[in-house]
Amino acid sequence: MQLNFEPISVDRQIEYRACLTECPQLLTSDFSFANIFGWAEHYGLEWAFHKDLCFIRQTKPETIFWAPIGPWEKYDWPHCDVMQDSGKFTRVPEALTRLWSVAYGNHILIEECREHWDYIYSVEDLIALKGKKFHKKKNLLNQFKKNYDFTYDSMTPNCVEEVLEMQDEWYKWYEENNPSDALKAENRAITRVLHNFDQITGLTGASLRVDGKVIAYTVAEPLCEDSVVIHFEKGDVRYKGVYQAINQMFLENDGADFTTVNREQDLGDEGLRKAKLSYNPTFFLKKFETTLL
Repeated sequence: MQLNFEPISVDRQIEYRACLTECPQLLTSDFSFANIFGWAEHYGLEWAFHKDLCFIRQTKPETIFWAPIGPWEKYDWPHCDVMQDSGKFTRVPEALTRLWSVAYGNHILIEECREHWDYIYSVEDLIALKGKKFHKKKNLLNQFKKNYDFTYDSMTPNCVEEVLEMQDEWYKWYEENNPSDALKAENRAITRVLHNFDQITGLTGASLRVDGKVIAYTVAEPLCEDSVVIHFEKGDVRYKGVYQAINQMFLENDGADFTTVNREQDLGDEGLRKAKLSYNPTFFLKKFETTLL
């Protein structure tokens, strides 16, 4: 079977979202449309549609497949030429590894990939911030509310330019103090998503302003009816409690209809892992790498 891969674009997002809807597992953040579109240039992502499935291929810095998206349980995996030809897949959700384990038995190697696990939180918990385990977060949130005359705004295409300006300032400051290729790549992904904010279905978010200037923002996207993913969240740390504020206020004002919030993975960064654990995740969405033997 020859798949016809093409660059990821907004033009086929409806077709892609249909594949997402058919997935039998609560989806991981990797496969939300805004994520694959935002990171498409960095990873050289391409997609191909075949028999209700969307196959995603990464071409940078190496060629490797991501997990296919669609009605996994309906697919004839033992006779899938793509599996035979590619051999190796990354970012594979746990539910799919169970199907592949049955389909391929001893002919597939399945390895846990901890740095790609998604952190899942209770929206109710992160709005209320009740109890001892959230005491520090609640205290910082209250300090922010007390110390600054702020304005909260839901994200719309009209405020994207101001958010882009804040992102540019944030990036330049961090790049000067902590330059890294990862930071540069993230900045490109954020910019790409924001430039296409009004073209990506369902994209949402919010900003905080002090004295009319954007000091924090978040960009999010529904994963399904009861779960929302936070793709990007940036704040000016000169304003104490700014991250706790944008986190809590977005969920309270624009995310309260969801049950869970996905705050993506830590990529093996110890500082990021510590920060994500400090918000007390309810559970993880595990991901794996697989190799057909």
